[in-house]
Parts: sequence; C-alpha cells; structure tokens
Amino acid sequence: MIGWMRRIPRWAVALILVYVVTLVFVGTVSHLVDLARGGLRPYHWAPGWLNLFWTSLTIFDTAAAALLILGRRVGVDLTCAIMVTDLAANWYAVYGIQHSDFLAQPGLQRLTTFALFVFVTAPLLRRRGFRAPPAGAAAPQAPPVTTPRP
Repeated sequence: MIGWMRRIPRWAVALILVYVVTLVFVGTVSHLVDLARGGLRPYHWAPGWLNLFWTSLTIFDTAAAALLILGRRVGVDLTCAIMVTDLAANWYAVYGIQHSDFLAQPGLQRLTTFALFVFVTAPLLRRRGFRAPPAGAAAPQAPPVTTPRP
C-alpha cells in the first residue's frame, strides 16, 4: 500500500466516498432531467451516438453509485470508466462540435475538476474504502454430510 494512504483516517475515506456518490447521483439526476425535457435525443445539436452515450449515463451513473454504496471495488472502476468516457465526450462536444473552449464552458470545468478528483482518490478508495471479502465468503458452504452410526 502506498505510504500516504495508510495515514488517511477512515472517516476521511468515508467522506470522500460520500462526496463521489453524491456527485455521481447528481449526474444521474442531470441526465434524467434532460431526458424528461428533451426525450431520447435531448441534445439536438449533438450527433445521435453522442445522445445515446449521454442518455446511457443515466443507467451507468446509477449503477456506479449503487455499487459504491454497496462497498464494491468495481464501483470505483466503473466510476473511473464513466469519467474517462464522459470527459472525452464532453471535450469533443465543446471543441469539435460547438467550437468553443474550456474557459467558456463552466460545465466542462466542473466535470474536469470532478474527474480529476475521482482519478486521484480512486486508488485510496480501492485500497482503504472497501475490504475484500474473506476467502470462501462468496460461495456459501453446504453443511457437512454426516452418516448415522449403528
């Protein structure tokens, strides 16, 4: 384990986890609101594949938050994957489609800041935030078979 990670108290790790889960749920709500307002293609200026991607984040954000709440390390991995792909999609939208820039887009600034926070804290959450299940805990053990003695 990296040395600095051992010195972080559990309450700080829990606080980081609450912050990440809360902001992932904010993403879910944001995509739900966009779906309610604009239907399955809420971003009329964006190509269909980008609309599909952002709409799918409604499900993926919810799944990531649920996995984090359940204490699954895969929740951290899914959150990182979501952040990488969402960040790439948003940077493409800003520069490639809207021909804008980072400083003119406060939403992209917030998303980039959150993504950096997720990437920096992910190793900490994976190592300190969750415990691996004990060996044999994943599969329930059948009771031993006993034979009566005569």
